[in-house]
Amino acid sequence: MSRSLDWNGRTVLVTGAGGFIGSHLAEELARRGARVRALVRYSSTGDRGWLTALPAECQPRVETVFADVRDARQMLAAVEGCSVVFHLAALISIPYSYEAPESYLDTNVRGTLNLLEACLRLGVVRLVHTSTSEVYGSPETVPITEAHPLRAQSPYAASKIAADQLALSYHHSFGLPVCVLRPFNTYGPRQSARAVLPAILSQILAGCEQLTLGALWPRRDLTYVTDTVSGFLKLAAAETALGRTVQLGTGRDISIGELAELAMRVTGRTLRIVRAEERQRPAGSEVKQLLSDPSCARALIGWEPTVGLEEGVRRTAEWVGANLASFAVDRYRV
Repeated sequence: MSRSLDWNGRTVLVTGAGGFIGSHLAEELARRGARVRALVRYSSTGDRGWLTALPAECQPRVETVFADVRDARQMLAAVEGCSVVFHLAALISIPYSYEAPESYLDTNVRGTLNLLEACLRLGVVRLVHTSTSEVYGSPETVPITEAHPLRAQSPYAASKIAADQLALSYHHSFGLPVCVLRPFNTYGPRQSARAVLPAILSQILAGCEQLTLGALWPRRDLTYVTDTVSGFLKLAAAETALGRTVQLGTGRDISIGELAELAMRVTGRTLRIVRAEERQRPAGSEVKQLLSDPSCARALIGWEPTVGLEEGVRRTAEWVGANLASFAVDRYRV
């Protein structure tokens, strides 16, 4: 069972902090009094990503560091003085991984290696590495446990399997205090416009006459983002999780078609669903079902999801509705 960890005054590194989950994690750490070093990939515009959306009271506790995980020297500088590291930085778009697989290996694998080396050299007390349920592929059995075989059905999934195993190898080989968190499908405010639920909600709320989607039959286990963040914090405090992989999921799955119907019920609008002409995934790459067995997370770190799916969709719809200008609905092909 996870003990409580005092974050007040602790210096913590979050890589990928400008992203969806990373920004929520940085926000919660700041609320708990941590000094957050938020690593964001450099751009000429100085874009901080979703860190700009953090409440004003959190901003003074968040230091933005522009760096690239592919640069080993920058990783040493970023980790210096940090006791806990949360590694979320990665290329995550599955469709783009078919077009640029080498970049996924470079960022997701070599970038992870650079961070592992920095953490080992500087003696961090805990590194939480982020995985993905995509590493299971279409499962042999459901619900999926942490013991399920790994099977990459996309270059993205292959790069994450390699990064996960590399992280665990540093624990077994060098004693690095690392654990792997494997969230199933996280959703909520600030999620990418390319993700399925924002794509559904933005079309509904923008007043589209029809809802354009890809395959309706894949089933996914959806976890609201605040619950995922809770899992990160609990895992970081769990000594018994060192060298282990812990997955986060609700133990309930829903098809994409059923999720669209739920979104329409929540928003009070009914649209005709039409299939997208262009498919983002090759047929052999489509993962049929991802359904978690959450018993390990419950027993090992005391984690339970607290936000039900309907309530989570309602909260997400409110956020999407307030941020429609950032969504280009005519480009969605989910």
